[in-house]
Amino acid sequence: MKAVVFHGIGDIRLDNVPEPRLERPDDAIVKLTSSAICGTDLHMVRGTLSNMQPGTILGHEGVGVVEEVGAHVRNLRKGERVVIPSTIGCGYCSYCRAGYYAQCDHANPNGPLAGTAFFGGPKGSGPFQGLQAEYARIPYAQVGPVILPDSISDNQAILLSDIFPTGYFGAKLAAIKGGDVVAVFGCGPVGQFTIASCKLLDAGRIFAIDKVPSRLEMAQRQGAEVINFNDEDPVAVLREMTGGIGPECVIDAVGVDAEMASGGPAHEHGKGREAMLAKELQEIAPNVHPIDGNWHPGSGPSQALHWAVESVAKAGRVAIIGVYPPADRFFPIGLAMNKNLRITMGNCNHRAYLPELIQLVRTGAIDPSAVLTQQRELVGALDAYKAFDKRTDGWMKVGLKLAS
Repeated sequence: MKAVVFHGIGDIRLDNVPEPRLERPDDAIVKLTSSAICGTDLHMVRGTLSNMQPGTILGHEGVGVVEEVGAHVRNLRKGERVVIPSTIGCGYCSYCRAGYYAQCDHANPNGPLAGTAFFGGPKGSGPFQGLQAEYARIPYAQVGPVILPDSISDNQAILLSDIFPTGYFGAKLAAIKGGDVVAVFGCGPVGQFTIASCKLLDAGRIFAIDKVPSRLEMAQRQGAEVINFNDEDPVAVLREMTGGIGPECVIDAVGVDAEMASGGPAHEHGKGREAMLAKELQEIAPNVHPIDGNWHPGSGPSQALHWAVESVAKAGRVAIIGVYPPADRFFPIGLAMNKNLRITMGNCNHRAYLPELIQLVRTGAIDPSAVLTQQRELVGALDAYKAFDKRTDGWMKVGLKLAS
């Protein structure tokens, strides 16, 4: 079968690889009909999320049809159409039972303290072969995949695999209450669903911060008040627009590949941090391999975190759902402590939110497919990766069509 395979930093290929087989009685084999490219995949190709093993199939978003199930999978049958949660949980440990699927004691073969198990990730996450492939082995299939109603299209369902639950998780982490003022740093795919989720939780005002015009336009169409950090200082604008107080909640939907401002007052204010941020990047990603404008790590690994902590109101709440690698240790803890902030963060427990979000899509309360701006066949995946990596205007989210 064909699959997108990691060979090294800056080196991904469309390879022919063996089809997966059942390995355990709680496995299923799924024929993928749709996958997608995520910013987390870019972290690994850029080198900001390290310890990837060559030969790992990339991708952690998938929709498909069940082909085969193991003896312990009693709730799925061949031919059923499912959405696959990006993170993997066993369903029976105390963490899974409490809804913390991302902290499952059993799914990660590296042990209960190894952290989140997910598809297509680095060695520390399993590793598990990913979902940018024609077929995939799904472990703990009795608890992970969720059967889809016919009324939900693949274009809608693929966004339920990771980024819609992640945005909803971010809004929940921020403990949004009706009327709250919220700032969302990052208007990429996860940021867009964070904005949508804040609306679902009745936020009063939502500010959206980014530099890519098409992303800001999409955020504005959702009703967000937008700030281009290349034109304005986001911290100053957020204070000005909130009477000097700042938002009650700030959500970092960017992560380690954040960018410094390249112009405007934020660029001038950030000049003193350039050397510090460059040193951070060297420590986080000592091995990078940019090629012809692609695979450049973000210039400001902790930029979004600093802006979040600086802009939030005193005694406010900061939720972090952008991806940061274990080697990252650059959080402005002193400033946060002195503002009496509540900090929450983590990897999304996708399986916990899927039933609720499927109902929202099924009833028409929200149509996630608006975020899916590009579609490519699997044979065009490498070119799609390059365009998405460059933050090309109009390339909000890339779906990969694998089979009909």
